[in-house]
Formats: sequence, C-alpha cells, structure tokens
Amino acid sequence: MRYLTESFLVGTLKRGRPVEQFLGPVAASGRSGVSYVEIRPVGESYEVYVHAVEDVGHESFFDLVEFPPFDADADEEDFGRPVAAVQDPSSALAAAEEVTGAVRERWVSETTAQDEYADFVRAGRPLSASPDGHPWPCRAAGR
Repeated sequence: MRYLTESFLVGTLKRGRPVEQFLGPVAASGRSGVSYVEIRPVGESYEVYVHAVEDVGHESFFDLVEFPPFDADADEEDFGRPVAAVQDPSSALAAAEEVTGAVRERWVSETTAQDEYADFVRAGRPLSASPDGHPWPCRAAGR
C-alpha cells in the first residue's frame, strides 16, 4: 500500500519523518514542471514546503530532488517554498491541504512522491488526473 492511513501519517510525522504528496503538472511561459508538497518535522514544529521542479525526468530518471527548480531564480540552497510552520501534525496537514489542494488520502512516506512521478511519466504525463484517475489537486488562489 503506497498511501499512508491517517494514523500512520500522523505517527510518521511524530517520529520525526517527513511525508510528501505529488501534486502533478505545473506550467508557465510554455515550460513544463511538476510540483509536490512536503511536511518536515523540525524540532518541536512541522514545516510545510511546496516544491516546483522542471519536468526533466524520463523512463529511468525519477529522482525529484535532483531536478532543477522550476523558478530559474530560486536559490538552490533554499529549495522549496515554505508555506507554513505549525506546532502539531494535524495543523501541518491542514495547512498543506489548504494551500496546495493536497488530499488527506494521498500522502506518502519520504521519497515515495518520486514513485508517483514515475507513474505520471509512464502514463504519458496526463494533465487532468493522476494515472489512477484521481484529479490533480486544485491549488489555492494565487498559488
């Protein structure tokens, strides 16, 4: 089973392990990219980051963290855009879902978003829904 149940999701975060969710394709000025959201436990808090990267993968290269930032002006040392910092896992999940349109039932363990990306590539990079037919998240206005 790829997706974390609610109890495993919260437990993973409480154990200090990040979780992530592949959000699908993004485009701007004729360029293609993909995005994913990550929740990182940091000390006693939880930080939410949105990552947008160039879609440079192919049938044997799926490592999202190796892809260049979608925003060419982004500082690689600060990869990912922070969108929230909160004190508990439930608030982190709610913030990530509110800002990015992430769905509670589609969170995965760290690095598993690249498996979602691999499915996306193998399915021909569908624009309207994930390869299993689940619609891509609707992002909050202005995101």
